[in-house]
Amino acid sequence: MFTKLLVAVSLALCAAASPVTIRSAPISIPLARQFNLTGAKTVLELDQARARFLKHGSASKSKTRAKGAAATGAVTVPVTNGVVTYTVAVDVGSPATTYNLIVDTGSSNTWVGADFENPYFITSTSQDTGAEVFVEYGSGLFLGEEFLDTVSIGGVLNIAKQSIGAAEFAEGFDGVDGILGIGPTDLTSGTTSDGGLVPTVLDNAFSLGLISTKEIGISFAPTTNTSTVNGELIFGGVDTSKFTGELTNVPITTVSPASEFVGINQTITYGSADGTTVLASTAGIVDTGTTLLLLATDAVQTYQSLTGAVLDDVNTGLLQITPAQFANLQSLFFHIGDTTFEFTPNAQLWPRSLNTAIGGEADAIYLIVSDLGSPSGEGLDFINGFGWLERHFFVFNSANNTVSFATTQFTDATSN
Repeated sequence: MFTKLLVAVSLALCAAASPVTIRSAPISIPLARQFNLTGAKTVLELDQARARFLKHGSASKSKTRAKGAAATGAVTVPVTNGVVTYTVAVDVGSPATTYNLIVDTGSSNTWVGADFENPYFITSTSQDTGAEVFVEYGSGLFLGEEFLDTVSIGGVLNIAKQSIGAAEFAEGFDGVDGILGIGPTDLTSGTTSDGGLVPTVLDNAFSLGLISTKEIGISFAPTTNTSTVNGELIFGGVDTSKFTGELTNVPITTVSPASEFVGINQTITYGSADGTTVLASTAGIVDTGTTLLLLATDAVQTYQSLTGAVLDDVNTGLLQITPAQFANLQSLFFHIGDTTFEFTPNAQLWPRSLNTAIGGEADAIYLIVSDLGSPSGEGLDFINGFGWLERHFFVFNSANNTVSFATTQFTDATSN
């Protein structure tokens, strides 16, 4: 099946490990937000293509999540916000080559070489497994060869013998070098010609004793710049300075196909915690690889009737409101577990300073609440993309299959 898939894709396209350091605290790694939108497709079109694949491309697979065990230690990494993607600097090999990789909770393979001017280089730490790798993302894909190699994330988390895909072909990843997959391990099933599961960077960091818990905290922040280092990955724990109040813990949803990803159940109301229901209790996913807040079509229609928003189907594909409508715009309330999280009017806006970057009018008011492209009741009825995550702290614990959220200093920010 894997070989046939590679052949089909090919035909279509033709028409010394680092020393182990035991950590006793989480490792924080900075993230960068970068604007990487290229080509004719809008942000919404890219997000919807990804949503279709996440919803239907994996729905046929029956998966059982692996349970983690306990270890000894914890790690933090800076991340760059790029308006459309958050990226992290990852060094591979010895001597190392640095790659700019998308941080993705919606997939779990790590690979490099999307930019063929910065390919994977075989070095003294490279081990060719002989396996082929193929991963599709809806808005892109890559195929190549699997290696085991030394990986250093953010220059502080050094992982030996990590599976790395060396791209021989990649499509849909202009401006970046590949992906750092930090989603559930089961998402790697069937991605290599060897079959089976591929341990993620989180799996290996835990098994090597580099971190004490198999969890990853994610801190994003809203910005009005096209590129800025304003996020953080925290391997092996949480950074309490990045959130306010208490963490709300909920189990990964059991509803398929959301259950295959970092999926949760939530209800959304408008105007107040007990206001008009926009989306009744249902399952969806939290995804750092999606830009917008995507809701089922019927939920977006309700939202439009409440806000008066109209679709800008000429330039951006986003919903648009007038200044008067913005003055009357009310908060959305996300009911997750026993906690209600407010998503303010300002949070619902696309950053106005970046309107022209997506082909919009400089003085227009666009919304990040957008159409998932399918009705509710299909097992994946929303995607809380990084536009939502910029207002909330997020933790994925793959050992316990739980997700946690908290408010942050940016929950009520007016930066848009």
